[in-house]
This record gives sequence, structure tokens and C-alpha cells, in this order.
Amino acid sequence: MLQVQACRNLAAEVRESYTPGAMRRPPRPLPAGKLPAPVLKALLRSCRPNQSSGVVIGPGYGEDAAVIDAGSKYLVAKTDPITFTEERIGWYAVNINANDIATVGARPRWFLASLLLPEGRSTPSLARRIFRETLQACRTLGVTLAGGHTEITTGLGRPLVAGLMLGEVEKLKLIRKDSQRPGDVVILTRGVAIEGTAILARTKGVLLESKVGRGVVRKAQRLLFDPGISVVRAAALAARVGGIHAMHDPTEGGLLAGLDEIALAGGVGLRVWKDKIPILPETLAFSRVLGFDPLALIASGALLVVAAPRSAPRLLQAFERQRIRAAVIGEIRPRREGVRLIENGRSRALVPLRDEIARLLEGEQGAPAA
Repeated sequence: MLQVQACRNLAAEVRESYTPGAMRRPPRPLPAGKLPAPVLKALLRSCRPNQSSGVVIGPGYGEDAAVIDAGSKYLVAKTDPITFTEERIGWYAVNINANDIATVGARPRWFLASLLLPEGRSTPSLARRIFRETLQACRTLGVTLAGGHTEITTGLGRPLVAGLMLGEVEKLKLIRKDSQRPGDVVILTRGVAIEGTAILARTKGVLLESKVGRGVVRKAQRLLFDPGISVVRAAALAARVGGIHAMHDPTEGGLLAGLDEIALAGGVGLRVWKDKIPILPETLAFSRVLGFDPLALIASGALLVVAAPRSAPRLLQAFERQRIRAAVIGEIRPRREGVRLIENGRSRALVPLRDEIARLLEGEQGAPAA
């Protein structure tokens, strides 16, 4: 009965989102990438776990992982597919899912993967390669590959992996985004956009080499592994320092989407200084050639940390000792002030954009899939 009512509520919300004139026209297909925020928020409002479910943190806009009361500890669960590339997809699947476990202060422990291989072009060596890189990534993070599913599937143009990562955290050490308070400091590690820049270097290398040189492109290709896209170590370090009120890894949609998500999940406002945001030189060079916004490029490898003012200096020192680049880029404000980006002394609303990697690679073999 509750599910039926939830469906009715969702249908009502969808009807209300259209004008009478729009209802007579067929809806336009959605572009590749994340669901538009209004659509996603409406869907999530229909997914409220009941109190007896044991769900501590459930579906929510900007939430990285589900948290379930498992008795003496919390069980943390995350699922995420790899759809934008077929290169090292097993390695990607482990790291991307582990990142989200780490952002709530938990330790990634167990991984399950559903591997879908395309009919007509899959070989035993392809399957072995994906298994090998998955196991290697698990071993690096101290994660156990606990199970999964494999099949050869019709209608696919490339392999797809949907990962499920499980972790655990002591109850008093859970980091919740609703702990954010006005005056908190917003810190970004490493800079943007590690993952997106590496993908562009690999998919548009020939064009980019002709414009910025082979050395820049080769360095950008190595960003995937140095410094890499894992934020598990940085998140664990922040949790040990303490005074952390939220963490979030900006992924699809880039830093702009990540900032919007962390603020909305915490029910707070946010002020960000654009000139304080560290942007990788390779990202800037590529943006001039390809014409994209570096702040909207998929940004795995960076970590947003919201810390109490008294904890921020200790956290920055801890990052520096571990040679993790970090910068203060903003502060938490009252919710009524909204999410604002300060540029050249002027304040404007921070509006998430469609991920630039989806736009730039649309229609290509390595393009992100919705």
C-alpha cells in the first residue's frame, strides 16, 4: 500500500511539473549523464524508508551511500556503474564505489560486481582482463571481492560493470552531511579535474597533442594513476583528524555538481571563491582547446571536506604532511543565502551543468551512458 501511494505521489509531481501546453507535446529525450536535478529530486522524494527498516541514511540528493543499522556497527552500501569507458573498467568500478564508502567515514570491505559483456565481440581474454584489474584494485584497497554476476548481453556496444561496495563504520564515527553548520570551512583536495582530464587525454589525444604538445597529453594520461582517482586515503586521514562535518567526492557534473549536492544534502547555504579553486594546468590547457568549463568536468580524485573552523588548520597540516594538495575554497552559510559562486568580487548563483565529458564525447564509443 505504501508503494502504491508513493507511485501516486510521484505521478502527481510529474504532472505538476508540466504546463497544459507542454502536456500536448511528447517529452524530449533526456541527454546522456545524470538525471536532471528536478527529475531526480522528485523521484527521491518517493523513496522514504520506513523507521523499522534500519536505514539510517537512505536515498537522498547528494548522499554518497546508504547507511544501515547492523547492530554494533553501521553497514554502508554503495552501487555505481561504469559506463563512460571500457578501459580498466574493473579498476574504475572498485575505486569509484570505494570513494563513496569512505566519504561517510567508513572503511570499504566487500565488493560485488555485475559484469555485462557485449555479444559478438567478447572473448575469454577480455573477461580475464576485467577480472584481473578488479582483483588488483580490491587488493590495493584491502577489499574482498565477495561475489557478483557475469553474462554476455545483446544490445551492448561495450562492456559495462555495475559495482556494489559494502563497508562498515563505528556508530560514533559516522560522518553525516546534515552535521554542516554556518561558519564551517570547505576544503578541496588535489584540484579539478583529474578523471575528466585523463579521459580526454586518452580519447582526444591526437587533437590535443597537435595543440598543446605530446608532453602535456602524456602527463594528463598518467593522472588516472598519479595522483589517481581514489580518495579513500584522504578521507580516512580527514576522519582521523576529526571535526569533519561532511565529505563528498565530486564525480559526474564536476565540482559544480559536487558543491550543489553537498549543500543540498546538508540543508545549508554555501559560498565558494572561484579564484581559490585549484585547477590542474592540464585541465586548463585542454579547456582552451576544446572549449569546456573545467568546473563541470567529471572530477573523481578530488575530495570535498567540510570541517569545523577549529579543525581546518590541523586538517590542512595533515594533508600537507601526506603530500596531499589541499585548499580552502569556501565556507558554509545559512540555507537562506543559497549556493553562491564568487568571481571577480561578484556573487552569482552556482548552477550545476551537464557534465562536460558527456557533451564532448557524445556519440563516440567511450561516451557516458545515461
